[in-house]
Amino acid sequence: MRRRLIPLIAIIVLLCQTVVLAAPPAPKVDAEAAVLMVAGTRRILYAINPDAIMYPASTTKIMTALVALERGKPDSLVTVSGRAASCEGSSLELRAGDRLSFRDLLYGLMLVSGNDAAEAVAEHIAGSVPAFVDLMNARIQQMGLINTHFANPHGLPDPNNHYSSAKDLALITAQALHNPEFARIVATRDYAVPFKNRGPVRISNTNKFLKSYPGASGVKTGYTQAAGDCLVASARRGGVQLIVVLLNDDERWGDAAKLLDYGFSVVSGR
Repeated sequence: MRRRLIPLIAIIVLLCQTVVLAAPPAPKVDAEAAVLMVAGTRRILYAINPDAIMYPASTTKIMTALVALERGKPDSLVTVSGRAASCEGSSLELRAGDRLSFRDLLYGLMLVSGNDAAEAVAEHIAGSVPAFVDLMNARIQQMGLINTHFANPHGLPDPNNHYSSAKDLALITAQALHNPEFARIVATRDYAVPFKNRGPVRISNTNKFLKSYPGASGVKTGYTQAAGDCLVASARRGGVQLIVVLLNDDERWGDAAKLLDYGFSVVSGR
């Protein structure tokens, strides 16, 4: 009798050791397209229409900042042109002739989503906006992303030439977060932009997710009438950093929190 019990007990122990806890149910979100990705491994934990061609709005500026930081010197001096200062849309309220460091210009680009800052960055790095856009698209090709093309550095709509996908934006963001300067800028809630020719301008990050979600570390908001509400958000817990991309989502703040909670549950095995 004892001999029969030993193999039975061994089988029970083996079965207990191989039990895998079921993953928590994936939440429902309102986004037209969404991706939840582990930044370090590029593992996708959740997706809705990940490769759909979408308007990225100002999440475009993630790529603008990535290319700029790869090519520019943060302490270099930028003089703002009249063309850049007159760019329409969201603004750092730059004036023609303003002088500030390239690093401080990037804070204006990413925190208040300055379209004027985007054009000033482009001109500083490449000499003109079209030349900088060529650099953006060349970098996209280098990364092997086939569902993204840019027509400008800020994200104002262009029906035929300016588009991306949730998956591509997640991959762009994962690459950008490798840059410590980028990671520091997009995690900043408030900043005083110091100008060389006038007093500082105080700005606050449009990404209110930084103040509402534990471990939030970035990244960028976006909105146009054509794109709807967009958000690329990141958060870090227990050494794991997750990226969530939401495109055309009226509930982007709550949906980002739901997806990140889900993602951290999956990677922790709970």
